[in-house]
Amino acid sequence: MLEELLATVAVVGTAGVVYVAAAARVVKQYERGVVLRLGRLRGGIRPPGFTMIIPGVDRLRKVNMQIVTMPVPAQDGITRDNVTVRVDAVIYFKVVDAADAVIQVEDYRFAVSQMAQTSLRSIIGKSDLDDLLSNREKLNQGLELMIDSPAMGWGVQIDRVEIKDVSLPETMKRSMARQAEADRERRARIINADAELQASKKLAEAAGVMSEQPAALQLRLLQTVVAVAAEKNSTLVLPFPVELLRFLERAQVQPGAPTVEQIQTRPRPDEHKDEEFVLDEPKGDKFRREEAEDDEFPLDNPGASPLPGPD
Repeated sequence: MLEELLATVAVVGTAGVVYVAAAARVVKQYERGVVLRLGRLRGGIRPPGFTMIIPGVDRLRKVNMQIVTMPVPAQDGITRDNVTVRVDAVIYFKVVDAADAVIQVEDYRFAVSQMAQTSLRSIIGKSDLDDLLSNREKLNQGLELMIDSPAMGWGVQIDRVEIKDVSLPETMKRSMARQAEADRERRARIINADAELQASKKLAEAAGVMSEQPAALQLRLLQTVVAVAAEKNSTLVLPFPVELLRFLERAQVQPGAPTVEQIQTRPRPDEHKDEEFVLDEPKGDKFRREEAEDDEFPLDNPGASPLPGPD
């Protein structure tokens, strides 16, 4: 009798251990358990930790509640300004309702992936190339709204969508490079022209100062010579302005001395000298002067030597 009782207890204990092993489940911290009893959804969601189900009757589905990072395959499309591009993206989402993720959709991961691809192609067709390249934040928000609207019915929340890369044809890349180069050249010319304008204003002010002080031009010339000679060149080109010649000419003229123009315009004192002498000279003196000239060169004695003139 005792042996039969011990055997029964052993059988019951073994059956209990087998039942517990078959019914015991462990739900991890980042998971939630959805129980389907005979194909019907059980009321509550099993929290993390140890839980029990009825073997053969209940079926436990564990749903991951972590944020899932899913790459969106690259999609070919034509932008609104008729440019062929290839765009890929990445999507971040998580399950907020485990029961809907199991009941409402067959495979929520695959559904989110397909919705992301179709939304990405739609965004490409509605956007310009400049928006894809420079205004991605706005496109990311629009793509997130397009995916999040149907995903809410699946118990899935879209956390973030990012466009990773935009691939362009080689011809378009070369065109954009030429456009950027032309724009930079335009800005460089504008900056250079502005610098020339400012420099011309400063040079005009310097020229006004030098015109008031001619010595400043000579000092500036000497500074230029010193700067060029510092490079130890074998050939020295020295500019010699006309203003410096005029300055040197004015410096050489002594104070009070007549200039060349004054000398040329001054009347000669010996003009009409003969006429004044003839009119003022007495007649007797004129005759004596003529006789003295005849005595100096006598006509009657050609071989005679001239008389010595007065000392």
